[in-house]
Amino acid sequence: MADKYENRLMVRYKTEVVPALQKTFGYKNIMQVPKMEKIILNMRLGDIKDNSKSVQIAVSELEKIAGQKPIETKAKKSIANFKVRDGMTVGAAVTLRGERMWNFFDKLVSIALPRVRDFKGVPGSSFDGRGNYALGIKEQLMFPEISYDQIEKVRGFDVCIVTTANTDEEAKELLKQLGMPFAK
Repeated sequence: MADKYENRLMVRYKTEVVPALQKTFGYKNIMQVPKMEKIILNMRLGDIKDNSKSVQIAVSELEKIAGQKPIETKAKKSIANFKVRDGMTVGAAVTLRGERMWNFFDKLVSIALPRVRDFKGVPGSSFDGRGNYALGIKEQLMFPEISYDQIEKVRGFDVCIVTTANTDEEAKELLKQLGMPFAK
C-alpha cells in the first residue's frame, strides 16, 4: 500500500532542510532542529460587527483560504466608544497544524505571495524574539480560492507562524530554507 500523502514541502523539510540546519547550527540531535508547530490565521471584523451576513461572508472566505472552519471570536466586555457589546462577534481565527499547516504554507510561499504586485519580499524583522514570525496580509484576493467577483469587500488578515526555534536567527533560517521570500 502507498503511504499517506505527504506534502512536497514536508518531504523537502525532512530531506534537505533538517540536514542543512544541522550543519549550519551544529545540532547533534535531529530533535534539536527547529520545525513549524502551527500557523494561526486571524481576521478582525470590527467594521462589519453589526451586519451578521457580512460576518458570515468573511468567515467563509477565511475558511476557503485555510481549508478549515474558523472560530468566531467574541468581545469579552462592552466598550461604548467602539459600539461593542459583550459577546458580539469581532473576529475570526483558525489554527492550522499538521498536513493543513504544510499545505497552507506551501500555498502562501509558492502561489499567493508571488501574485502580489511589485512584491519585493516579506519583512525579515517581524520575529517576536522567541522564534515566531508574524505576517500581515493586506488583501484576501492573492489566494486562488477567492474570486474577485465573489467578494464583498477587500479584507486583510494576520498570519502567525509558530516554530520550535529558540532564537529568531534559527527561525529565519528555517523559513528561508522552506522558501519564505524575505526582502533583501
